[in-house]
Amino acid sequence: MSTDIQINKPAPIASIKEVALFDSTSDIEFTIKTLEADKPVLITEFYSDGLLLLKELKMHLKRKLSNKTFKEQREYRAEYHKLSNLIVIEIVAHRLTVKKAPAIGWLEKLYPETPDFFLSFSQIQGLNSAWQWYKNGISIPVLRNKVHPYYGTYFPTRFDHLELFEQWLKRYTGPKKTAIDVGVGSGILAFQMVKHGFQKVFGTDTNPNAIVGLTEFMGDTKLSRKIELDLGHLFGNFDKQTELIVFNPPWLPESRSLDNIDQAIYYNKNLFPDFFAAAKKRLLPDGKLVLIFSNLAQITKVTKEHPIEKELAEGGRFQLEKCYKKTVKAASDKTKRDAHWRASEEVELWVLTNN
Repeated sequence: MSTDIQINKPAPIASIKEVALFDSTSDIEFTIKTLEADKPVLITEFYSDGLLLLKELKMHLKRKLSNKTFKEQREYRAEYHKLSNLIVIEIVAHRLTVKKAPAIGWLEKLYPETPDFFLSFSQIQGLNSAWQWYKNGISIPVLRNKVHPYYGTYFPTRFDHLELFEQWLKRYTGPKKTAIDVGVGSGILAFQMVKHGFQKVFGTDTNPNAIVGLTEFMGDTKLSRKIELDLGHLFGNFDKQTELIVFNPPWLPESRSLDNIDQAIYYNKNLFPDFFAAAKKRLLPDGKLVLIFSNLAQITKVTKEHPIEKELAEGGRFQLEKCYKKTVKAASDKTKRDAHWRASEEVELWVLTNN
């Protein structure tokens, strides 16, 4: 694996001309008018001043824009995204210059050659959250140790599908020489397979941050000898046949009405046909293909089509051995926005074999 992979990160702003300054004594209304005139605003005194300005900006936009229909919500989000990114903060010697600011290790880790620069306050918030996850780690019920997700890498916040895979691995009696984890992400499925005795797991991902982060996380431990990584689409450079292919794809089809399509959450129309065609070449005659999916797209009425069912009906490549389903745990009281459909959400584990 190449070590000179380019990581995805917010682009540093070298310098800013004609910037307005903001602190707790500034006129909020005037500052928001400055942002609406497409001029940057620099937070100068306390980190909390940036939080205050973002809060006031949200309230201002809610008064100004209706924000009721889906279209209006999109307009509100687009306007908030545009204006909030004009609120900037200065970094000197890899530290935020304002008082009572959090220490964010990513500033040095991701920008080793650039000690002094500017970023938008929103980007700094994202880096700060990601640093807390990375530094403190997250506990995953199916693993003994915490994982430390790298900046810009998808990691699960719900675990029903991982528990379903864990139950399947406990029952699996086939050979455990090699397996391929397509879209390895923060490595959880690969770690589960190693835990259950697989000698070698090949993991691929299109996200460079996932590959760099996992390589760093494994270091020169036993895991690094058991898990081999490759930056690439679907199977990357791994073309040998294997007894197990595991894929936890995105669960929602991409739609034109979505901004900033996230490849960990949304799939395009070619993903499943391309995956099944490539998987057919790489699965040993007696091998198993395991897909972890959900009925999320159907119950939220995004689409009636289920890509795995479609492949089984029309593809002619694989047959169904078994489909396991698990009802998703109830949403917490904090997540009120999607609780109405969570009651009927199920995660699915599909086991397919060669035709």
